[in-house]
Amino acid sequence: MNNINLRSDHIARYESRLKHLDDLIERASQKKAEETEHHAELKELSGKRKEFAAHVDELRVKDLDNWKQEEIEMSGPMGIWDALAQQLEALLEKLEKK
Repeated sequence: MNNINLRSDHIARYESRLKHLDDLIERASQKKAEETEHHAELKELSGKRKEFAAHVDELRVKDLDNWKQEEIEMSGPMGIWDALAQQLEALLEKLEKK
């Protein structure tokens, strides 16, 4: 697999994670999290989602020579974004109990 295809595959994976985060944020918003004590938590998690999106945008335009090293460095922190999804899911559970 060449570097262009590798980058495309990784970007698609990151976009999938972004969509999952967007879905979770939308569900939390529909539960009126913005009107409860969970507003600050939802705002913080939404901010982290924006950071992830910005990083993915940077990867899209990064030179292929530099991209591979960036991708290697990003593979470890991807767990952070999985943890973000888990935090959003926990928030949804709290909101759905109300």
